[in-house]
Amino acid sequence: MKPYPFSGQKDPILRKWALLLLSACAIPVRAGTGMEVLTQPGIAGTLVLLGIVLFVAVLVIAARVDRLLRTLKRGRNGTNGTGRHARSSYRLQGDELGGTAASDDPRGLVEQAVSEPDIPLVDEKKRSRQRLEVPAELRKLVIWYLAAAVGWLVLGTLVGQYVGMKFVWPDMDQVPWLSFGRLRPVHTNTVFWGWTSLAMIGLGYFVVARTSGTTVHSYRMGWWAWGLINLSVVAGNLCLMAGINNGGGEYREYIWPAMLPFALGLILTFRNFYRTVAARRIGEIYISNWYILAALVWTIVLATIGYLPWYQNGLGETVIQGYYMHQGVGMWFMTFTLGLLYYYLPSALNKPIHSYSLGVLAFWTQMLFYTMIGTHHFVFAPLPWWLQTVAIVFSAGMFIPVVAGTTNFLMTMRGSWRAIGNSYVLPFFLVAVVFYFVGSTQGSLQAFRFTNHLWHFTDFNVAHSHMTMYGIVAFALWACMYAVLPRITGREPSQLLVGAHFWMAFVGLFAYMISLMAGGTIKGLQWMDGKPFVDTVTGTRPFWAWRAIGGSLMFLSHLLFAWNFRTMVRGARTAVPVTGQAVHPDPIIPVRPHAELP
Repeated sequence: MKPYPFSGQKDPILRKWALLLLSACAIPVRAGTGMEVLTQPGIAGTLVLLGIVLFVAVLVIAARVDRLLRTLKRGRNGTNGTGRHARSSYRLQGDELGGTAASDDPRGLVEQAVSEPDIPLVDEKKRSRQRLEVPAELRKLVIWYLAAAVGWLVLGTLVGQYVGMKFVWPDMDQVPWLSFGRLRPVHTNTVFWGWTSLAMIGLGYFVVARTSGTTVHSYRMGWWAWGLINLSVVAGNLCLMAGINNGGGEYREYIWPAMLPFALGLILTFRNFYRTVAARRIGEIYISNWYILAALVWTIVLATIGYLPWYQNGLGETVIQGYYMHQGVGMWFMTFTLGLLYYYLPSALNKPIHSYSLGVLAFWTQMLFYTMIGTHHFVFAPLPWWLQTVAIVFSAGMFIPVVAGTTNFLMTMRGSWRAIGNSYVLPFFLVAVVFYFVGSTQGSLQAFRFTNHLWHFTDFNVAHSHMTMYGIVAFALWACMYAVLPRITGREPSQLLVGAHFWMAFVGLFAYMISLMAGGTIKGLQWMDGKPFVDTVTGTRPFWAWRAIGGSLMFLSHLLFAWNFRTMVRGARTAVPVTGQAVHPDPIIPVRPHAELP
C-alpha cells in the first residue's frame, strides 16, 4: 500500500501550471511524478507563504521608492513665472546658520541635515525625537546584557559561517576541534543561549520596569544572572569543542554542569521580573509581562525536565527530545519575543496596541497548543501513533494564536505606510511580524504527515529553523534594540549602515532559505524514490553553495550591526524627557483594551 502515490498526472493543463510553479521556485521535479506533490495542502501552502515574503520585500522597496519620488517631486519647481529660473539656480552659501554660539533647538524643529538625501533604499531617516528618563542603573544593565548578546552573535555566526563553508569545501581543515560535529552545536547553542537569550532578557528588563512604573527589584540579582548565563555559554562551548557533550540531543548538547548556571540565571531573572511586576504602580499587568513571565516559567521547567536522568532512556528520551527542542524555540524564544513586540512595536509607532483582547487570546491559545507539538518531529518514528496524531492536531491548532497575534501587530501598524519609508526601525518590525505568520504557519503545515515525510531530516528543516529563529526572533530583537537604545543613550547609529544591515540580512536570509528549501525538497523526493544516499548528497551541493553565499551576507550584516550598536552605546549620555513632556511609566502604552492615550 502506498499512502502517497506518485503516479503520473494525466491533466495536461494542471501539469503545465505545476511545472511552471516548480520552475519558478527552482525545484526541478520530474513531470511524471511531481504532480501529486503540488496537490498536498502543506506544499501548496508553503508556496503561498513564500509569495508573501516576496510581497513584503516589494512593499518595503516600494515604500523607499515612494519616498524618493516624493523627495524628487518636492525638489522640482512646479510653478511658472519670472522667478522660476532664479529659484531653480539658487544655492545656499553655507554660512546661513553660521555664528559662534552653540546650537540650541529645544523643540526639535531641525531633525537632521544630510548631504545626500536621494539614496533610495538606505537613505538617512528621521532621528528619534523622544528621550526617555531612565535610571542610570537600568540603562547600564540593559546595555551590558545587549553588549554581551552582540558579542555572542558575532562569534556564534562566525562559527556558523565557517560551518556553512565546510559544506562547499569539506576538506578545509583536519583539526579535530574544528570538525563539523563539534562546531555545529557551538554555533546553535551560542546563538540560542548567548545572543538571543541575553538580548531578550536585557530588553525585558526595560519592559517590565517601564510598564510597571517602578524600578527593577534588584539590580544585583540582574548582574548575577548576567554572569551565570555568560559562564554557561563559555563553559558549554569549551566542552563542545573538546568533544565533551550530552549526546545527540539537539540544542541540549551542553552537559548538565555547563547548563546549570544558565538555569540558575533564569531562576534569578524570573524572581527579579516577578518581584518588579508585583511592585507595579499600575493596577493591571500589561500583556508584555504575561508573555515574558510565562516564557521564564516554561523554560525553567523545560531545562529541568530536559536534563533529569530518568527521562533519558529508550523512546522516552526521544519524546523528551521533541518536547525540549520545540519548547525551547516556542515557549522560550518565541513567547518572550512576542512579549517584547507587544511593547516595542506600539512604542515605535507611538500608538497603543490594536487589541488587548486579541493579545490575551493569542497568549492563552499559545500556552494550550504549543505544549503538545514536539512529537511532530518524530512522525513515522516508533512512537505511539496517537501521540504523533495529537502533535499534528495541536500543530494545526497553532493557527489560532499565530493569526490572532499577526492580526494584532499588523492592525497596530495600519496607516503607517509612510512611516515605513521614513523609519529605519519599522522595516525590521514588519519583517519580524510577517515571518511570524509565514514561519509559524509553515511549521504547522510541515507537521502534516506527507510534508513531514518529504521534508523532515533534510535541509528544508534547516531553512525552516532559520526562517523562525532568524526571520522572526533576530529581526524583532534588532528592531527593539534600534528602537530603544537611541532613546536611553541619546546616540543615533549611522542610518546608512542600519539600512545596509537590514538589506544584507534580509537578502541573505532569503537566499539561504530558498536554496535549502529547494535542495531539501529535491533530497526528500530522491529518498522517496529510493535513490542512493550519496547521490542525494552530491545533488545538493549547488544549493549548499547558495547557502554559503546567503550566510556570508547574513554574517556581514551582523558586523554592521555590531558597529551600529557600538555607535549607539559609546559615550552614552544621560537621556532626558522632551521639554514639557510629563514623566509617565510609559506614555504610549495603555493597560486597558481601548484606553485613551494619556
